[in-house]
Amino acid sequence: MKQVIKVFKFGGSSLKSADAVKNVTQILKTFGQEKLVIIVSAMGKTTDGLQAVAEAHAAQDGQAQEKLKLVKDYHYGIMNELFASEDEVYALVNDSFVEIEWILDEPPHPNYDFMYDQLVSIGELVSSKIVAAYLNKAGLPTQWLDARDIILTDDIFREGWVQWEETEERAEKILKPMLEQPGFVLTQGFIGSTTENFTTTLGREGSDYSAAIFSYCLNAESMTIWKDVPGVLTGDPRLFDNVTKLDRLSYKEAIEMTYYGAKVIHPKTIKPLQNKSIPLYVKSFIEPSGEGTCISSEAEDTYPPMVAIESHQALLQISTRDFSFVAEHHMSQLMSIIADLRLQVNMMQNSAISFRVCVNDIDDKVDRFARQIEKEFKVIIDRNLEMITVRHPSQAVMENLRQGKIILMEESIEDTTVQFVAKQVPIMKRKELV
Repeated sequence: MKQVIKVFKFGGSSLKSADAVKNVTQILKTFGQEKLVIIVSAMGKTTDGLQAVAEAHAAQDGQAQEKLKLVKDYHYGIMNELFASEDEVYALVNDSFVEIEWILDEPPHPNYDFMYDQLVSIGELVSSKIVAAYLNKAGLPTQWLDARDIILTDDIFREGWVQWEETEERAEKILKPMLEQPGFVLTQGFIGSTTENFTTTLGREGSDYSAAIFSYCLNAESMTIWKDVPGVLTGDPRLFDNVTKLDRLSYKEAIEMTYYGAKVIHPKTIKPLQNKSIPLYVKSFIEPSGEGTCISSEAEDTYPPMVAIESHQALLQISTRDFSFVAEHHMSQLMSIIADLRLQVNMMQNSAISFRVCVNDIDDKVDRFARQIEKEFKVIIDRNLEMITVRHPSQAVMENLRQGKIILMEESIEDTTVQFVAKQVPIMKRKELV
């Protein structure tokens, strides 16, 4: 008889405190008789904290140990509320933090991305050990699994690409026998490993993608992402007052919105699910009884305007130094470097004499790209921008979004999508105008 397997993913905000872990446990108790694979992220803002440790160690500024102590104190504070002092989970978590100590005892690795992955990945390992231990304590039998034993990637650190065939083979060999046992299986999001057993990460916020990988490999009946919102909304509720929840969304629409910056789901998540027609549910861990949003092959006839805003954008204007046209061989050269750096391109335009490209500006990749091309090209970088995408736009929505902004680049796609890169207009006082 074929197993009915479901995959659940809980992000950092759902695990940010002892009370949050208890809340997740209460949700899981209602699924106690089901076969669940549970994917967890690092707790709260741990990834940011560990990134600060990595940056301090790379800079050798003497602050790495102090920043690590903040991360450790945060986790031990949560554990002290969940477990007795003699619980074995303390030793398990300490073993993970010792791995960071070993890294800090050595000189910084010359490949920062490699060092980043070995260090930052500890957040998911610690989180998963704490949650698995608490679920067992609460009477929910749970097996802990190291995701690195399943997800194989290439050796591009901080943006590992999944080797699907080998990953499926590992899931068949290692994970499926675990699912024959009673209870849940709990593992980590965000992380994988190379063939040399070095840890890789799948890109920031990659735990959604991890859940999709497991869902694909297991032919799961469904996948559920538990968020702090009631489902997929027409806009970010932190930015807009009048957003509404979408009850159903097609895979195509979800792919479009996540690609253009909708934060509720990681962009890579949908495609593996679509390939096997696995429905994705987005539900609230605050109101778990709510219906949420179902993303599947069933499409709605019409959609309201939906807005995605991607901050931390950089607009690069690139031109040749010898005043020649930006020709095909130039474009090939530039795109090759973009691909090597795994620089996420969100929008681009070219003319005879220049090439403009809008990319995510969340680490040092933009500067590395500029340095690599500076001998042959002039590069002007405009930072601190937003990329705003509107699916199924209306005139009123567009007028509202344009207010107070300078539009630097814009395009319209088949009348269903309008996308523009913008900066806020500085608010000037009257005395500055006279």
